[in-house]
Amino acid sequence: MVLITLEGIDGTGKTTLITRLLHQLVDLEPVFTREPTSGWTGRAVRRGIAEEVDPVAEALLFAADHAVHLASVVRPALAEGRPVISDRYSDSRYAYQSVVLEGHLDDPLAWLRNLHAGWTIPPDQTYLLLLPVDQAVRRLGGKHRRREHFEQAEVLRRVQEAYIALAEAEPWRFVLVDATKEKREIARFVEAGIRRTVERSRARRRP
Repeated sequence: MVLITLEGIDGTGKTTLITRLLHQLVDLEPVFTREPTSGWTGRAVRRGIAEEVDPVAEALLFAADHAVHLASVVRPALAEGRPVISDRYSDSRYAYQSVVLEGHLDDPLAWLRNLHAGWTIPPDQTYLLLLPVDQAVRRLGGKHRRREHFEQAEVLRRVQEAYIALAEAEPWRFVLVDATKEKREIARFVEAGIRRTVERSRARRRP
């Protein structure tokens, strides 16, 4: 079956999109999931972010949570023949951590890819929500809200550039989504794309 991922910087509207897709795709019986997970590894990730641990340690926590996610959710669902739709996945690591690790490693992206090599499952299709950074920051809340280090405007700008570079390297997998459009229009667009991908997968499996 297929693995669909939703990516984008904080504030692009992925949570709203997931909420709509939950209702619009119910007939496909997909498994909706996310990273960081809600389990103990996901809690460790969130604690590491809150305590601003060493960037290498933070990246390793994310990778550990990804491994648990694969073993406990993604692989079993795919084995059952169900579509999996994940709010964030390995590309989040490649985009966010490659920025955070700058100055700590010579080639952060290569290190991150090597860290995931041989055991992760690549997505079949990735929807990348793109939004001007100033709009994303406004969506995240007022200036008095305490933001995580990932949510700072300059970090988000560099992360979005990293996402775009990933998409340019794999144009057959990434679908770029204009996150400034109306929420219903975005949801209909992504829904239609997911349905086409699932149908193609099912057609290939038919005898």
